[in-house]
Amino acid sequence: MKIVIRYCTTLVLFNASFGAKVFALQQPADGLAKATTYITPSSYITPNNDAPDVKETKSVNIDEDSSLNHIDTRYNVAKVRLKQQATELEKYIKANNFNDEYCFLVDMSLPSGKNRFFIYNLKTGSLEVSSLVSHGLGSYKMGCNDVLEFSNLPSSYKTALGRYKIGNSYNGTYGLAYKLYGLDSTNDRAFERTIVLHSDAHVPEAEVFPYHIYQSAGCPTVSPSFLTVLTKYIKASKKPILLWVYN
Repeated sequence: MKIVIRYCTTLVLFNASFGAKVFALQQPADGLAKATTYITPSSYITPNNDAPDVKETKSVNIDEDSSLNHIDTRYNVAKVRLKQQATELEKYIKANNFNDEYCFLVDMSLPSGKNRFFIYNLKTGSLEVSSLVSHGLGSYKMGCNDVLEFSNLPSSYKTALGRYKIGNSYNGTYGLAYKLYGLDSTNDRAFERTIVLHSDAHVPEAEVFPYHIYQSAGCPTVSPSFLTVLTKYIKASKKPILLWVYN
């Protein structure tokens, strides 16, 4: 009888230990969630008489990414599409006195865990650099399979599609930021909404797909190191660089 009890006790302890290990393995690494990361914007804060930023804070998650099986095909299509998008911009760039060597393209049809902010060389017709970028928290709906919603309305916290002129820099809530001026009817309230180009330490430096990344209050938000790369292009340009956010 003692032998049977000892055996049963050992089996229970083994199962408990094994179960704990399995649970630990199932948890997302580095705090990333297999879905979106919801954030709650707080009040607007005005930095040094410049356009205010929205205070953004990190929070929670949960959902399966259904685009996993098709991501390679989707990403290859997106890279081919870059040239088509850049070609569409060329006439507009020349007519409106923008930098005709480089443009910034953001493809919101891709999930946030993949690089979707592209620096494109118009002269050579080639991609130079790419990195992660956030979309607005209002654009993502649970179970949407990465099909985002877009809006130009204030307080929607959604990304607005369209062409943007990158304006002057200033130091705001997140440090260095660039004012953005919407040039289309789909984003012409960007300045009013305080949609700016800035960085946030919550945005990873490298791809994390199939996980999603931190969301913004509508701003195209990048990692601190990538903002440094963008700054080099912006400062070296005598003309404003055009940013196009499309889907």
